[in-house]
Amino acid sequence: MKFEPISAHDKLGREIILRSAEPSDAKDLIDYLKITAGETPFLIREPDEITITEEQEISFIESKLSSDRELMLIATADGKHIGNCSLMSVAPFKRYSHRCEIAIALYQKYCDCGIGKIMMQTVLDIAKSLGYEQAELEVVSDNFRAIELYTKLGFEKYGSFPKNMKYSNGTYADSVWMMKKL
Repeated sequence: MKFEPISAHDKLGREIILRSAEPSDAKDLIDYLKITAGETPFLIREPDEITITEEQEISFIESKLSSDRELMLIATADGKHIGNCSLMSVAPFKRYSHRCEIAIALYQKYCDCGIGKIMMQTVLDIAKSLGYEQAELEVVSDNFRAIELYTKLGFEKYGSFPKNMKYSNGTYADSVWMMKKL
C-alpha cells in the first residue's frame, strides 16, 4: 500500500520522515540489509547471505505498493534512509485475515532515540485501520531493548522457540513470539 509521508521528531529533536518505500530506494535498502545484519546478532541473516539483486528488491517494493494490506515503511533523517518497519499478512487465507506480522530494524546509531516507537505505533495504527485484529512478531530472547519497546506498545509474550538461531561461532539464540490485540 502507498503511505503518504508524515513527519515526526525523535528524542533528539531530529525530523524523521516516514513514507512508503519506493522502487528508487532499492539500492539503499539492500545496503541497509547488509549493514544492519553486520551491526547486530538479532536479525536472521549474516551480511554475506544478502544476495538480493536490485531488480528483486524493486519487485518486492512494488508488490508492497500494490498490496491493499501490506506496507514497507521507511524512515529517513536528513534525506538518508535510517530504518524500516514492515506490515505483512500472515497468509492470504480468510481464516488468517485477522492476523498480521510486524518487523522493524534501524541502523544502530539511530536506536534508543524513539524512532522505533514512532515507526511501530504508525504501523500498528495502520494495521488496525486495515481490519487486522492482532499483530505478531518474533524477537531474539536477549534483545532486551526491543522486548521492552514491544511490551510498552502492548505486545505480550505467548511462546518461545529454543535454539531458533545458530551463530557462526556455534552458539544459539532463543526467540520469543509476541502478540498484540489491536
